[in-house]
Amino acid sequence: MADRLGIVAGAGALPLRLVEACRAVERPVFVLAFEGAADPAVTAGVPHAWVRLGAAGDGIRILRENRIEELVLAGGVNRPSLLSLKPDWRTAKFFARIGYRALGDDSLLRAIMRELEEEGFRVLGAESILGAALAPEGPLGRCLPDAEAQADIALGFKIVRVLGALDIGQAAVVQQGLVLGVEAIEGTDALISRAAGLRREGPGGVLVKGLKPGQDRRADLPTIGPDTVKAAVAAGLRGVAVEAGATFLLDRPQLVVEADRAAIFVIGVAQP
Repeated sequence: MADRLGIVAGAGALPLRLVEACRAVERPVFVLAFEGAADPAVTAGVPHAWVRLGAAGDGIRILRENRIEELVLAGGVNRPSLLSLKPDWRTAKFFARIGYRALGDDSLLRAIMRELEEEGFRVLGAESILGAALAPEGPLGRCLPDAEAQADIALGFKIVRVLGALDIGQAAVVQQGLVLGVEAIEGTDALISRAAGLRREGPGGVLVKGLKPGQDRRADLPTIGPDTVKAAVAAGLRGVAVEAGATFLLDRPQLVVEADRAAIFVIGVAQP
């Protein structure tokens, strides 16, 4: 039997999908769930513990007590100020060494993964467990982007690359050649909602999501699911384009149902 996998769980559906995938192959798991972020459903029926975001010392101790050697970081966490984080001594020591304000999300995650590796853990990517859930190249439903939408997609990926190079975000909304919004700390759902108030008359915009240049694939891969499609529809978007081979599709069958029902496209686009 494979060693027990430690899942460090933040918000969203990805941690639960990891638990389900491990169950399917009878791999034991232990969930270390962040208070105020993780869905309680991710801990149902599995060994688990809850930990405060700023309590790294407790988290490392709990993982060692449960004999965890391999870890996956999954799910989002709203990044607090250092003051509201209330770091314990272990967290404070970490940030004193690397800084906090100067780091973007990917840089911070890289530093966290290095720290965990120095503590003796092996950090795996969620795709090592959920590789089949990555978006393929091409359309996922019946609808296809027209020429204008394809131009918006191309521009969107250029914007995402620039954003990513600055370690800011992974998504943008483009309509008729106009950038309605880019993702920053608020996340994709808030970006979509914000873009809804800026939409122009005529064909709707496109949500584009992709990897940051040089991003460590072991954490924070772009992710969409049925709720993303519902939000896009509510915002008047005409489609969603994601980086093929680098974006998780949560509940792909239902995602396709929602897209086809609303007659919007969802497409995986290969990037160089």
